[in-house]
This record gives sequence, structure tokens and C-alpha cells, in this order.
Amino acid sequence: MKIEDFMLSCPSKKFLGVECLGCGAQRAILLVLEGKFSEAFHLYPAVYTLLIFLFTLGLNFIDKKRKYTHILLIMGAVNLVIMILSYYYKHFYMHFHE
Repeated sequence: MKIEDFMLSCPSKKFLGVECLGCGAQRAILLVLEGKFSEAFHLYPAVYTLLIFLFTLGLNFIDKKRKYTHILLIMGAVNLVIMILSYYYKHFYMHFHE
């Protein structure tokens, strides 16, 4: 059995045929774990901000003495902007410049 066997499929892509903003994140995280950092970034540019966000979110649950709400909101907004820009680039810019 491989770890790829446990990856979730995207409902948007499966039922509508359209990729969502998160498509590629699981594979990109797997590439990071395999040490293929450049490939991970090219597949899903928000992979590193997503990993930092998830790490900070984990700290939020473990470290109850500090408040992480403000930083999580900022990181979430930055991550969302990166996801939207990379989605736009991948689906519109690259499509028209092939």
C-alpha cells in the first residue's frame, strides 16, 4: 500500500470536472516530505504557506497560554491570496499562452 492510496479525491473535480483552489495540495505536501521542494512549489505554490499555517494551527491547540488568532487570520488571508493567484495563473494565463 502506498500513501497515495489514502489521498482524498476532490469532490469539485470529481462531480463538476473543475479543479478547486485546494487541488494539488495533498500531492505537493507529499512532494515536500519526499524532499522534492521545487516540484512541490510548481505543483501548488501555496504549499509552504499552507504548511506554516497548519503548524501554527497545531500550536494554537497545544499552547493554550498564547493567542494565535490574529496571526492565523493573517496567515489564512495570505494563503488564500496565493491560492487564488496561482489558480488564476494555472487556469487562465497558462491556458491562453499555450
